[in-house]
Amino acid sequence: MTSTFVNDLRLNEMATGDQSGSWGTVTNTNLELIGEAFGYGTEAITTNADTHTTTIADGATDAGRSMFLKYTGTLDSACTITIGPNTVSKMWFIENATSGSQNIIISQGSGANVTIAAGQTKAVYSDGAGAGAAFVDAFAALNVAGVSPTELAILDGVTATTAEINILDGVTSTAAELNLVDGSTAGTIVNSKAVIYSSGGQVNGTSLAIAGTAVTSTAAELNILDGATVTTAELNYNDITTLGTSQASKAVTADANGVVTFDNGISEESTTITSSSNAATLNLRDGTNFLHDLTENVTYTFSNPAASGKVSSFTLKVIQDSTARTITWPTSVDWAAATAPTITATNNGVDIFVFFTNDSGTTYYGFTAGQAMA
Repeated sequence: MTSTFVNDLRLNEMATGDQSGSWGTVTNTNLELIGEAFGYGTEAITTNADTHTTTIADGATDAGRSMFLKYTGTLDSACTITIGPNTVSKMWFIENATSGSQNIIISQGSGANVTIAAGQTKAVYSDGAGAGAAFVDAFAALNVAGVSPTELAILDGVTATTAEINILDGVTSTAAELNLVDGSTAGTIVNSKAVIYSSGGQVNGTSLAIAGTAVTSTAAELNILDGATVTTAELNYNDITTLGTSQASKAVTADANGVVTFDNGISEESTTITSSSNAATLNLRDGTNFLHDLTENVTYTFSNPAASGKVSSFTLKVIQDSTARTITWPTSVDWAAATAPTITATNNGVDIFVFFTNDSGTTYYGFTAGQAMA
């Protein structure tokens, strides 16, 4: 009688009287092949092959027998690997170590197969059913210490990096706390659940309350804060006691009638102007109190008054030079009795004038507040 190799590891099964004088050698080989079945093997796929066959050798060493089997080579398309014989029922850990970012498809017969993406390893087993044999993903329905396949499947497709997953290292959240996100719909606020964003960054809900108070702000109103760089202290400037009344270190606000009340004095900037080529401009956007120490004869221009229907008013303090200088006023200034004042000619003499307009500068009303003040 002759030896047969019908077992799952393709070991030499000697018949009665077979291998006379070589029984010990064959037995030793069988023992080595059993050890090989618990080991690691690697097999190269022909470059850019679409199909590949791994047939476990009868009674001889073969990488296909190894429990951990790594496939290498370069692929330009998915490659179907048929592992035979199709009667072998066995488990493997198979690694797709090929280059080219292509899948390998593990098959045995016409039954189901298992696809392994480039760079991934899967635990698979064959059912050895002959022509209709199939490969099965051994961990597809794995239950680990009470964790269901459905729960494990949550990780399928996760693209988190090691660094991102390590964020959880040391987290002390309880299962109940982590379950706050369980069942939430992306972008929707769910009762007793954490708030999560949708892929577009939205958070939706029929109502939102902060510390029990319902928020009624519109999106436009909330977007006012978009890009704001104010500090907490600066925002607190708006925490006022009485509407329409100024307070120390607080924002100035108006009451319901638009009236602003100042409890204390008002401090305003004094704007110094100079002349050049006998001309000087009082820009009413710069302030409401101007000072000019004359160094030459000067013609004044008033610019940027308030719009018609609003009032712009300002004062001008003029200090005379050691050489008496003259002033030419804008033609839009209307003086009492249609007569402009004659400024003090004494060195360092101070004259003070007041102006206001309510028609956007068409007419400025001029008043002499005092002359020869020094």
